[in-house]
Amino acid sequence: MRSSPVVSSRHEPVLVEEVLRWIRGGPGLYLDATLGDGGHAEALLEAESGARLLGTDRDPQSLEVAGHRLARFGARVTLARAAFHELPVAHREAGGELLAGALFDLGLSSRQLDDPARGIGFRFDAPLDLRLDPARGRPAWEEIRDAEPATLASALREHGDIRDATRLARAMVREAKAGWLGTTTELTALVHRLSGGHAHPRRLAQVYQALRIWVNGEAEDLEAALEWLPRAVRAGGVVVTIAYHSGEDRRVKNALRGERSVVSRRRPPASVAESPWEPLHRGVVTPSQEEVGRNPRARSARLRAFRRKST
Repeated sequence: MRSSPVVSSRHEPVLVEEVLRWIRGGPGLYLDATLGDGGHAEALLEAESGARLLGTDRDPQSLEVAGHRLARFGARVTLARAAFHELPVAHREAGGELLAGALFDLGLSSRQLDDPARGIGFRFDAPLDLRLDPARGRPAWEEIRDAEPATLASALREHGDIRDATRLARAMVREAKAGWLGTTTELTALVHRLSGGHAHPRRLAQVYQALRIWVNGEAEDLEAALEWLPRAVRAGGVVVTIAYHSGEDRRVKNALRGERSVVSRRRPPASVAESPWEPLHRGVVTPSQEEVGRNPRARSARLRAFRRKST
């Protein structure tokens, strides 16, 4: 396999002004649960002098990069290595103060995408890994090799909107079992073949996105975090989420707006507990054309903001 030089990209945070507009609520402890390179966190700490930050990420390299960026804020910043399901422990160890606000930017950083060693994107020839925390779990090629095709197909449909998911999943498992799916180049070539020529970059991005979410258990992690948040955010505190595909956005909307009951002709609808959240705007907030022109990776971002109701 041909090696590529490591690319060091400084990530440009998405929708910064919009995040600050909704999340700022005065002095207190704020959570950035997807710290990344620390761009949103830096903007919040600069804008809100009474803000303190609990910054978490499952990627140790992200914590290192953000730690250097935020070092000038001293004791106002606490960093912790944690996936979403580990947030209750990280929050408790940071003192357990009710949060004034929380941010979940569910996208990847440019640094992660542009580092060929991570195997997260299809631009470089690299091991097919896709893990956000290289020390946990197994690389994608191993997970594919041992997966049931039906399980993998379900993940491709749910996390990547892949239409021919069953056909693709069967081919991926077959290739992985034969030892022919160990690199990003091999996966990309397989997607090209099944597309009858040269697959559109959007299709490749959907495949890699779906595999990354599946390998890292991101959907289950997000569900766990959304279930925990009502107990962690103070009355009047705001949660801001930025999703980049319909599945993530749907999970956020359902959890924070509350699930609608299913009406049956045979029995009345089951009672549904009132949501502890109130939306702060209609629909989703998306980047301006100016921002997309400056940062094309912001194109698919969908922001939602919810305020914790008083009990």
